[in-house]
Amino acid sequence: MHFRPARNWMNDPNGLVFHDGRYHLYYQYNPNGADHGFMSWGHATSADLVDWDEHPVAIRHTDEHEIFSGSAVFDEHDSSGLGTEGTPPLVAVFTLADQRGRHQAQGIASSTDGGFTWTSYAGNPVLDRGSSDFRDPKVFRYSGPAGDYWVMVAVEAQERRVVLYRSDDLKAWTYLSDYGPRGATGGVWECPDLFPLAVDGDPDDVRWVLLISLNPGGIAGGSGTQYVVGRFDGVRFVPDEPGPPAAPRDGWDCSRAQLEACDWLDYGRDCYAGVTFSGLASEDRVLIAWMSNWDYAGQLPVDAERPQRGAMTLARRLSLSRRGGRVRLIQEAIGPATTPLDPDPRGSTWPREVAAGATLALDLAPQARLRVRLHPAGGAGAGLAAELRFRDARGVSAVLRFADGALSLDRRPGAAGLSSAFGSVQRVQLAEPGLFEAEIWVDNADSGRGSVEVFADGGAVALTDLVGTRITCVELVAVGDAMLVEEWSAEIPRTVLAEAEGHHA
Repeated sequence: MHFRPARNWMNDPNGLVFHDGRYHLYYQYNPNGADHGFMSWGHATSADLVDWDEHPVAIRHTDEHEIFSGSAVFDEHDSSGLGTEGTPPLVAVFTLADQRGRHQAQGIASSTDGGFTWTSYAGNPVLDRGSSDFRDPKVFRYSGPAGDYWVMVAVEAQERRVVLYRSDDLKAWTYLSDYGPRGATGGVWECPDLFPLAVDGDPDDVRWVLLISLNPGGIAGGSGTQYVVGRFDGVRFVPDEPGPPAAPRDGWDCSRAQLEACDWLDYGRDCYAGVTFSGLASEDRVLIAWMSNWDYAGQLPVDAERPQRGAMTLARRLSLSRRGGRVRLIQEAIGPATTPLDPDPRGSTWPREVAAGATLALDLAPQARLRVRLHPAGGAGAGLAAELRFRDARGVSAVLRFADGALSLDRRPGAAGLSSAFGSVQRVQLAEPGLFEAEIWVDNADSGRGSVEVFADGGAVALTDLVGTRITCVELVAVGDAMLVEEWSAEIPRTVLAEAEGHHA
């Protein structure tokens, strides 16, 4: 359900591309161990964004360079000249990070066998600003009033600036414009993405979304990703709303109020460097992110026999919708096909009123999707306070709480023995204080830990957290007044159910 390599370290997704009926996921990978280093591009593919096949290292580090983050595109008309007769290439664009000093420039490589083997371009680097922090190129094909050409969106990380370039052949690049610093600036900017989406599916109202990851300085602490909605004319990105001004250069930190004025891809601790797939229709925009946080990623324990750190979030389908007079990014989890499990073997009827202090419990499979919808039993104007208590074999591991229109996730109960930065509480305000409705994916695939991905407010709010222990059950508790439970169910992947039935056959 969540991709992770069999061994070793992984972080940012790279080179996401849909080609010849398969999704290619490249990613930052250390082929030599479970710590960050020797950065190369690992490789996995999938037909459905759920089940992944791991492949040999795609682009390996050299004595001169590590291969940092980047993107991949299908050069359909062989504008680069890197294809063979009748076979246009896939072209990867990535940061060459000098092994001997702090210098970063952009290089390319090509593949004519569908993305499994790559040849580095002899003329690398193709774009060099003479910078120590110029990285993470995301390339896409632009077609509009300004022309038809390739666009690169990258960052000057320390300056908190997004820089845009254009090219006709993926090899020679010309400066277009830049954006920033604005919004959240408490950490270096990384892994930008820029893409169009129609607002509420209206082809006459198309906006562009700019993703900017930063570390530290995220809304939940440590790594995080902000997004900005605006317009792009092929040269310059202009936000719909000016956004909070940048902090002064002698101190980039933002106040809590400044952070809350920004829009965030995810309000949890473990969703970073998310970017989208190329090769799909513009209305089919799919994102994957790294499910960890630089505050503690390198300190998470590993299995001594199969040392491995890092996983990806579930893939998420993105759209734009007008909510409360503003255009918001909406996320829909792409998970496995599931089978509902009735929590009450005698048969359940919903809605059901649950008295204050009462509990509804669900046992969980190793992977599960939860659905919950709650109202105050007292009707309009009554308060609603509820908790979802995620339990392991010993007790409560994490608590998801809804009260006064705010959603919070406290994972401190299961943080014993982990990095001091791991124990934390994240909080986000939801749009409707008298309603809590969410889809929650739980995964215990890690050898000793679980993860929780929460999608609320109709997908306008996502909250992703690793959990310190394996989750075996969840309890829904009315901690305030009585509540009306309209939905409370667990579903498990059909593959998990088939495996369980096979063991009992």
